[in-house]
Amino acid sequence: MTTMTDSSVREFKMPDVGEGLTEAEILKWYVQPGDTVTDGQVVCEVETAKAAVELPIPYDGVVRELHFPEGTTVDVGTSIIAVAVGDGAAAAEEPAQEAVAEAAAEEPKPEGRQPVLVGYGVSTSSTKRRPRKGVEAPAAAQTPSAAIQAELNGHGPAAPAAPAAPAAPAAPVTGDRPLAKPPVRKLAKDLGVDLATVVPSGPDGIITREDVHAAVAAPEPAQTAAPRSEPAAPAPSPTAPTSYDTARETRVPVKGVRKATAAAMVGSAFTAPHVTEFVTVDVTRTMKLVEELKQDKEYTGLRVNPLLLIAKALLVAIKRNPDVNASWDEAAQEIVVKHYVNLGIAAATPRGLIVPNIKDAHAQTLPQLAGSLGELVSTAREGKTSPAAMQGGTVTITNVGVFGVDTGTPILNPGESAILAVGAIKLQPWVHKGKVKPRQVTTLALSFDHRLVDGELGSKVLADVAAVLEQPKRLISWA
Repeated sequence: MTTMTDSSVREFKMPDVGEGLTEAEILKWYVQPGDTVTDGQVVCEVETAKAAVELPIPYDGVVRELHFPEGTTVDVGTSIIAVAVGDGAAAAEEPAQEAVAEAAAEEPKPEGRQPVLVGYGVSTSSTKRRPRKGVEAPAAAQTPSAAIQAELNGHGPAAPAAPAAPAAPAAPVTGDRPLAKPPVRKLAKDLGVDLATVVPSGPDGIITREDVHAAVAAPEPAQTAAPRSEPAAPAPSPTAPTSYDTARETRVPVKGVRKATAAAMVGSAFTAPHVTEFVTVDVTRTMKLVEELKQDKEYTGLRVNPLLLIAKALLVAIKRNPDVNASWDEAAQEIVVKHYVNLGIAAATPRGLIVPNIKDAHAQTLPQLAGSLGELVSTAREGKTSPAAMQGGTVTITNVGVFGVDTGTPILNPGESAILAVGAIKLQPWVHKGKVKPRQVTTLALSFDHRLVDGELGSKVLADVAAVLEQPKRLISWA
């Protein structure tokens, strides 16, 4: 990536489309160099750790350069597209088209770029601080076409500058610190690899995980990289995928929602001490009430199902036991009791598990809650859930019963103190009024953070939810 110094060129940076996000993956470009864009026009779709979002350009002009190909993970704040505006728009059309032609002629499939971290992203001054051998940094900074050509020369399999890339290990002589992300540095330390001896294959001389593994697997070529440049060329470094049978295995990159979910669940599981309690409930009367509400004109067009009444039952239980609706502030060593309930509903989507929440669910009537649930589920299924909809949750419900599962031990959504798992509702033999009868039965599981919710409080909440579902008329008296 190059930074345009022309005053008529505007650099559009990757925005933070959600609170606290640090990176996003470019899923699709809707424009190409030479295209004319207008203020508010969507130029690309990106996937953050929370959702897929379309990005509009904030000014008029002509696209001069796309700094990253589709599939690249980019840091928030990094320029992703250059647009010529004002008087420079007309002049930008021809160079941009030349850049596209050059890239189309020589560019391989851009699969080699790696996700970047804050502080270790693609620097606009990196070509001056750490120039590649055989590529003149000043020339690369002057025109976009030259910059693209220089970058292609660094990655193309037959580019003339590729054999000179192993000269990067000479950096310690000049005092430069080898470029690598923190996880890669830790990997090198664990494997006992000196990063100064590793040949980088990432963009702008960044050392990747594959480079470290290659150094471990073949130390001799790494040590003699200068005289024997061919064996140590960056192109052959990503050899790991060839070690498995593609007919018997499929490897899926961990990124986007799946990556964020994994990190959040690991963090939650090993930070908050989880306790899970269970109760089996006769919900026959609740099921009858669901059928009655479906016939009620007030609920026409609304989503009425058992989850609606379970959600309302949990809200009633929280009202009776407000201390369960809290979070743990580790930095301040305080328990933060929330006087509102943003009710999260775990939803399985093609992009992975997400947990959007209904804002101020505690203040909604049953018909309003039905409308909010319907909108939340529909939006999640369409993949249009916004990052804002997944922020600020206080308590969550996960309905594993839809998969025919009796129940489970759910893991807390980070920052929350409780999560209720709802199992499948099944017809089972049950003792009712002294006789064994077939009844609609389900099992509930409540996981809670034992740092701020003790066994007594957790038990009261779960018992209250069960009581409402056994006798749904209590929704009226307790609410």
